[in-house]
Amino acid sequence: MSGNWTQTPLPGVLVRRVPVHPDERGSFSELWRADWFDELPPGTAAPMRQANLSRSVPRVLRGLHLHRRQADFWIVAEGSAFVALVDIRPMLAGTGGPAVHTIEASAGTAIYLPEGVAHGFYARDGLTLVYLVTNEYDGTDELGFAFNDPEVGVPWPDPDPVVSARDRSEGTLARLVERLKREGPGDG
Repeated sequence: MSGNWTQTPLPGVLVRRVPVHPDERGSFSELWRADWFDELPPGTAAPMRQANLSRSVPRVLRGLHLHRRQADFWIVAEGSAFVALVDIRPMLAGTGGPAVHTIEASAGTAIYLPEGVAHGFYARDGLTLVYLVTNEYDGTDELGFAFNDPEVGVPWPDPDPVVSARDRSEGTLARLVERLKREGPGDG
C-alpha cells in the first residue's frame, strides 16, 4: 500500500490527507482521484458511482449507519468531526464482538470505509462532508443501529447531540446482527 494511505486498527479502513493549497484568494484541493484507489491492495475498492454532499450544523450526530454492498470514501471539506467506526464483520462471522475506533477528522482528511463497517459522526462545528459511494442510492442497503447502544459504547463527545428521528429510533446492534444473520450476506 502506498505511503499516502494510513491503515487504522480496523481492517480495510484507511485514512489519507487531501492536500490543501492555500493562497491569498482562498484554497484549492483535489478531493478525489481515481489513481488514489490504484494504490490500495487489489480488490479493496470498487469504482465510485455516486457523490454526495452533507452539511451539518454544530452538535449534529449522524449514525450509526451501515452498508453490506457499499463502500464509502469521505472527505471532510470544512470543519471537524468526531468519527465513530464500528466493525461488525467479526460479529457476522461469529468470531467476536464489534470493534470500535474513533478518528478526529478535520478539513483535508479522507477516510475509506469498506462494507460492513458502521459509521457515524458528530459535527464539532459546522461540517461539510463530501462522500463518494460504490453504489447509486436505492434505499435497500440502508441499515443502522442506535448511536448510543451501551453494548457498543462509542464515547461520543456530547451527551445530548442533535439527532434525526430515524437515528434516535434505531434498535440495538445485537438485534441488527441477528436480522442480518437470518437474511444472509447481501440480502436487502
